[in-house]
Amino acid sequence: MSITDKLLLIYERLHQCYGPLHWWPADEPFEVMVGAILTQSAAWGNVEKAIANLKAAGILSLKGLRELPIEALSRLVYPSGYYNAKAKKLKALVEYLGESYGDDLARLFAQDVFKLREELLAVHGIGNETADSILLYAAGKPIFVIDAYTKRLIFRLGLSLEGDSYLSLQALFMGRLPPDPQMFNEYHALIVQHGKGVCRKRPLCPQCCILDICPYGQTIEGEC
Repeated sequence: MSITDKLLLIYERLHQCYGPLHWWPADEPFEVMVGAILTQSAAWGNVEKAIANLKAAGILSLKGLRELPIEALSRLVYPSGYYNAKAKKLKALVEYLGESYGDDLARLFAQDVFKLREELLAVHGIGNETADSILLYAAGKPIFVIDAYTKRLIFRLGLSLEGDSYLSLQALFMGRLPPDPQMFNEYHALIVQHGKGVCRKRPLCPQCCILDICPYGQTIEGEC
């Protein structure tokens, strides 16, 4: 079985197991961008609390975050952890969006995906995963997000043939699957769901819907 066929089979199995997940939960693209920063080193439930605080304060907007004193912003995003650092990152994001695009997200999202990626990576506090989350989930660009769950799955499936860097693992998907943002969106969400529920640090291999194509899982099963 080719790597492409294996990737497609994994997607099909995960989709059959979990169904469509419709990730990212947000009311509009800017909320996705804020969530992409707040979710760094944080459980999603805590991110939701921080976003709820921003909404309750009526400042979940470019203008609102820009005008709010950073100390007050830190208090509102406290539930997401690293709140002082994340407040600075949010301030950097809204300053970039104002200075470079006049707060026009449509103009931002109209940029070429790789040009926009370079711009986002130059913003304080935005790394590969955060930039790609913004590009995929807020802008609808065909780019694959690599996170800890995806890395774990790739390694256990023995698919990390091109190296273990972020870009190498990303190329595994983007070089072999059609550039479909909807599929990339759903695929990544399914991997996260699988990683949280089954393919954990201590995996529940007997419950795995792709056990028959997972060398790691079959080894674990054989030891039981």
